[in-house]
Amino acid sequence: MIHRLQLQGIINESFRSCHFPFPCFSHYLPTTTRVSFSSFSCGKVTEMEQVKVDSDMLVGDPVLLQTKIDAIRLAGPNNLQVIADFDATLTKFWVNGARGHSSHGLLQQGNPDFDAKRQALYDYYHPLEFSPDIEIEEKTKLMLEWWGKTHALLVEGGLTYESIKQSVANGNIAFREGVSELFEFLEERDIPVLIFSAGLADIIEEVLRQKLHRTFNNLRIVSNRMVFDDDGNLVSFKGKLIHSLNKNEHALDMAAPVDEQFGDTDAPTNDNGSVKERTNVLLLGDHLGDLGMSKGVNYENRISVGFLNHNIENSLSCYQEAFDVVFLNDAPMWGVTNLVSQMCSS
Repeated sequence: MIHRLQLQGIINESFRSCHFPFPCFSHYLPTTTRVSFSSFSCGKVTEMEQVKVDSDMLVGDPVLLQTKIDAIRLAGPNNLQVIADFDATLTKFWVNGARGHSSHGLLQQGNPDFDAKRQALYDYYHPLEFSPDIEIEEKTKLMLEWWGKTHALLVEGGLTYESIKQSVANGNIAFREGVSELFEFLEERDIPVLIFSAGLADIIEEVLRQKLHRTFNNLRIVSNRMVFDDDGNLVSFKGKLIHSLNKNEHALDMAAPVDEQFGDTDAPTNDNGSVKERTNVLLLGDHLGDLGMSKGVNYENRISVGFLNHNIENSLSCYQEAFDVVFLNDAPMWGVTNLVSQMCSS
């Protein structure tokens, strides 16, 4: 049976009114299929799907969730880390009445021939990514092949950082309401946020700059990172390749450090060990496959939050079983901030 979470009134009214105007989750927004470079879902957007429910925030086992909240609160914020997917999790699924771009899908190289070649690779490899007939070892090889070829096309096609900035400026992409406030709440408590993506870190960073207009010292993007020459031309990639099947905390050791050219010079240095010592995890994702992002963490408690953006009526029971909390209908991030505030309350 699906229960609606009755969150405790731990946050005082002045704090709530000043920073977090939590709305009632009764907005019935359209949702449909997610299509992206690093997506775990498949299919194409056809038409908007509208699902009405009593609440856009659902919990399968309120008692278990409260037990986890209490355990994380007792351990303190120094033992908490947040692991988040980017596309359709931190970002909205629908933007201005149309399917929002993914961080990779918005990229336009400025070279139509190479854009077409990248699309051809997607059309070939994407069905293989979800084929039930291919063993994981062989599928991993195919993903390495796909990502490698795509990265080579970006270099060969003369991608520039200016093209990335223009692609983000022209892209139909936006963060969920309340994302910036969530990051600020976590930053004030020195809680690290690891954004995992099999896409491109430089694009995600540019989206953060253009859409949030500020930096956060507690954010770290674990993704494929580009190397540009002095003229802003892409010449190579840093570190080992991160693809859809190894997008988890093991990838911390494979990810390159944040590029100081665009990062905050006062930001703390990357310390993988200190992050891995945080044994309580809040995981945010929009697909069942995102639950694997915490692989590599020897966690004591994990609260998983799933944003169900497609095929809600058929997928809801699966999401309820897999995630501790499920948000529907492109819900804002206020509910997650409310949840975190309970974990951090004294």
